[in-house]
Amino acid sequence: TRSTMLPMRTLLFFLPLGVVQSQLQYGNRSTLEKLAKEAEADAGPEEEVTEGFTHPTLCDSSVNQTSGYIAVNLVTKYFFWLFEAKQDPSTAPLVMWLSGGPGCSSQLALFAENGPCKVAKSGQSTYPNPSSWHYAANVMWVDQPAGVGFSTGIGTHNEQGVADNMYVFLQKFFQQFPQYQKTNFFVFGESYAGHYVPAISHRIWSGNKANEGLHIPLKGLAIGNGLTDPLEQYKWYPEMGHFGGQQEGGHAPANVISKGDYYIMKGLVPACELGIIACNRGVDPDPQSGGVVNATACFAAYDACNLMAIMPYELTGKNPYDMRQLCLHGRLCYDFDMITTYLNKPEIQAALGVKKKWGSCNMAVDLSFVAAGDWLIRYQGLIPDLLKDGVEVLIYAGDVDYICNWLGNKAWWVTAQSGCWTGPV
Repeated sequence: TRSTMLPMRTLLFFLPLGVVQSQLQYGNRSTLEKLAKEAEADAGPEEEVTEGFTHPTLCDSSVNQTSGYIAVNLVTKYFFWLFEAKQDPSTAPLVMWLSGGPGCSSQLALFAENGPCKVAKSGQSTYPNPSSWHYAANVMWVDQPAGVGFSTGIGTHNEQGVADNMYVFLQKFFQQFPQYQKTNFFVFGESYAGHYVPAISHRIWSGNKANEGLHIPLKGLAIGNGLTDPLEQYKWYPEMGHFGGQQEGGHAPANVISKGDYYIMKGLVPACELGIIACNRGVDPDPQSGGVVNATACFAAYDACNLMAIMPYELTGKNPYDMRQLCLHGRLCYDFDMITTYLNKPEIQAALGVKKKWGSCNMAVDLSFVAAGDWLIRYQGLIPDLLKDGVEVLIYAGDVDYICNWLGNKAWWVTAQSGCWTGPV
């Protein structure tokens, strides 16, 4: 379907490629790790934060809100901001939203996509968002993994760490807010959360099956324009770039990528596929299996695949999140300065109970996931367990997004159905 919301997909293919590609020889993973450490150092020291909650009246003062920190280990605390539903909050479902990146704050989505308000150009005030999800659900936006947005600590840059830390977060959350144990819980995310959401949902499911801790009332999961199965996703960049998805009913413009570049990209797809297969060789899709990722093979594949898929598109100057537009505001293509200004105002931070400089995306986290080999791991294999046990799954996509385009999303879903399960769509 055509996207009617801001098509801001926070999957930063452009960040590592545009910033790092010119500084790397292909396969030079040690250089990437060094850049990640330098980016982390540039962020400066974090102030100590305390686990606890506050009840702000920002954005929409007509509903109850909770914000604050939950510790997931000795050094890491996750920030969340919860808005109760405007109607019947005691019976409305609870939705947890996760932005992608990896390394982008979910508060960016709160203010730019699906939250109760948006920030005025001045960065000094907000105005209501009539499309906010809190009209129908209790929604919390969580900054994760460690170091993202207002969250603090030392991160684990693979899906086992992501899933385990989020499981601890949710166990503590439902202990602190037992009223939500009686409602349906959904895990939503976009872009690189196509990795996060299956891993976290499967961790919740396996914990419930093993009677581990509190039962988390997982009802369903949803992924929007996500990177879930890279092997299928990367095959479709040439078609999306040249034909705009029109051959399957899409509405993106054709010929953004020329016919000549289309054929060059098509010729490079097999090498990308072989690289992804090598990256995933011997890796169990369940992060809890303890399987070892061959980070060197994965980084080599990442390099080859993004050379094929991203560089030709970047040369067009078009917005990778909306093929109808030019990219006019840096590598994210949108101007989020007003959100940065607003969330770093002392009175706003005091209301939220935070003491940390907020940034939209953390480059160190992004680079660390790439260096760890996580980017090209396939996570669609975690979904059959959930479907077979009655967990609802929604895969949705806007049709003008290039970077996590709907053709690739559709392809992995159809392939997974034919090869792994015959469950509901």
